[in-house]
Amino acid sequence: MTNYLLAGGGTAGHVNPLLALADRLREAEADATVLALGTAEGLESRLVPARGYELLTVSRLPFPRRPDGNALRFPGRFRELVAEIQQLLLTHEIDVVVGFGGYVSAPAYLAARRARIPIVVHEANAKPGLANRLGSLFTHHVGVTFAGTRLRHARMVGMPLRREIETLDRHAARREASEFFGLDSARPTLLVTGGSLGAARINETISAAAAHVLGAQWQILHITGERSDLPPSELHGYHQLRYCDRMDLALGVAGFTVARAGSATVSELTALGIPAAYVPLAIGNGEQRLNASGVVDAGGAIVVENADFTPEWIASVLVPLLLDGARVAEMAARAHAEGVRDGTDRLYALVREAVEAHRPAAEQ
Repeated sequence: MTNYLLAGGGTAGHVNPLLALADRLREAEADATVLALGTAEGLESRLVPARGYELLTVSRLPFPRRPDGNALRFPGRFRELVAEIQQLLLTHEIDVVVGFGGYVSAPAYLAARRARIPIVVHEANAKPGLANRLGSLFTHHVGVTFAGTRLRHARMVGMPLRREIETLDRHAARREASEFFGLDSARPTLLVTGGSLGAARINETISAAAAHVLGAQWQILHITGERSDLPPSELHGYHQLRYCDRMDLALGVAGFTVARAGSATVSELTALGIPAAYVPLAIGNGEQRLNASGVVDAGGAIVVENADFTPEWIASVLVPLLLDGARVAEMAARAHAEGVRDGTDRLYALVREAVEAHRPAAEQ
């Protein structure tokens, strides 16, 4: 029996691959203990228990960005946090720590190293975060989502995907999706999403330019996001949803997508062979543009800067593309060639490799 501790959280980008691996561990090893490590403030505090896993929580300790009192107190607090996690590892007899980045991963890596417990790192973004750069110094078992990720000992495993995405039969899902969303099954669908909370720039531009897309004989399924204040549209063929709890069906019916370039979004679209126009988030460290660079270079997607994503761009660039069925089909094939659909299995294999490598020869 193996005791696993999966460390990560704060955002869906960390929690979702953690949960995908947790589910695979539970499926593959009925006697395994799967625990998660996170904070009470992150998404994991809601999502992990809801999925049936125990969440061990520690204090959220962000790395200080300015030389103030918090910076002076940080070293001592960090040592205490590492010691607290090390005690959790010993108490729960953890056999391997798998980190996904986020606030808890860095101290978890250090605690595991002190306790001489094997470490596995998974990096979701093309541009690695600080915690995973640290973790990669302590292990040879480092999985990355994108082939170009510069991280020590990196091995391309792809993104662990949700089971409903991993097993999605898009052809079979189209009829159900059309009925579920009230779409015309005879028309191709442009799926637009800015994430669960929404993206104001994407929402405003699509709303203003919807008539251009509809005139090209495409319909629009627009997931505006929970924080959206976009007024409803009366245009026939323009379907708006604030939230979508059946993203598998939305992806099943999508002939083309406009979206941000978060690592999960890029991974899901490429795994399913859905061409896209990516609008990278304008803030941050440029990781979203890097996430999309592989499939863009392969010809399976295009990228447009946030500031350039305007109704004029829709009319002059996107609509002509949508009217070119041969190009859309070729982009779909190229996107699919870049995708990884078995990322969960690949990461699971990497985790088992780390466990077996640490096991004494007498037990192997």
